[in-house]
Amino acid sequence: MSDQDNKSNNTIFSQLSNTDSSGLAQLIDNLKLNEMKLDLDHNDKILWCKLHQEGRPCFTFDLGKELESVQAFLESNLNDYPEAVRYFVFGSDTPEVFNLGGDLELFVNNIRDGNLEMMRRYAHKSINILDRNLRSFNSNIITIGMVQGNALGGGFEFALSFDILVAEKSTRFGLPEILFNLFPGMGAYSFLVRKIGRKATEDMILGGSIYTGQQLYDLGVVDILAEDGEGQKCVSEYIQNNQKRFNAEKSIYDVRKKIDPITKSELMDITNLWSEVAMKLDEDDLRKMEKLVKAQKRLARKNNNHPKETITH
Repeated sequence: MSDQDNKSNNTIFSQLSNTDSSGLAQLIDNLKLNEMKLDLDHNDKILWCKLHQEGRPCFTFDLGKELESVQAFLESNLNDYPEAVRYFVFGSDTPEVFNLGGDLELFVNNIRDGNLEMMRRYAHKSINILDRNLRSFNSNIITIGMVQGNALGGGFEFALSFDILVAEKSTRFGLPEILFNLFPGMGAYSFLVRKIGRKATEDMILGGSIYTGQQLYDLGVVDILAEDGEGQKCVSEYIQNNQKRFNAEKSIYDVRKKIDPITKSELMDITNLWSEVAMKLDEDDLRKMEKLVKAQKRLARKNNNHPKETITH
């Protein structure tokens, strides 16, 4: 049975008008989510999505599964409510953290076990998520990554997959993989080389340095710079000021993707190489990864005692 057949048999779909944003809001409320929150701003036509992780703030399999389910939901439903959402904004309510990247604990275990298949499975799931972001869920929306805390490794790569990247001035970005003899394999090179060129991209990856939001804005990586603590306010104001040019702006991002496309096959080829290179890491490299895992766990324990933000408009 097709998605459309399923929808026609669903009582919610039969009772709600496709032009009524409250219909989409009801569908969103029916979602069962553990690691993220969705909130629909009817006035500004923004779908806010925020990570809400209780454990280590990295890309675990559980988070990946939930991200895929949300993306599939958006792909299936946004076009049925064309007047409800124009902007999808992705952020995090974890204090001081956007996302710290790949599940290093899983990587260490898989490498020690010689489990290349599991590494590839993780990598392919990551690329599937990035690809849906790059396609804007096959919907007529603009996607915005809103970074208000540390975005490292895969967290940085994920932030780069949105149409617009917003960051607060003191936000910290980095690609630390070089520290344990690996390279970022989930899109960093593909995204950055199209923004800042080959030399700057390779310098960033091979240097392993930490950059502030201000520095990446000056380099041309970050598109919109916000004052510290005002990332969400900045995004809201940007959207409110640019609603009237939505069609033109959306078209420009579509043109960008046609002129200089980042294809799924390109990302898959690179992440397959990443999986193979990861299997060659030695014990010294793995111990360095384990130190980062311990730091992530300490941060998770600290944040579990920290009150979460709520999404406000």
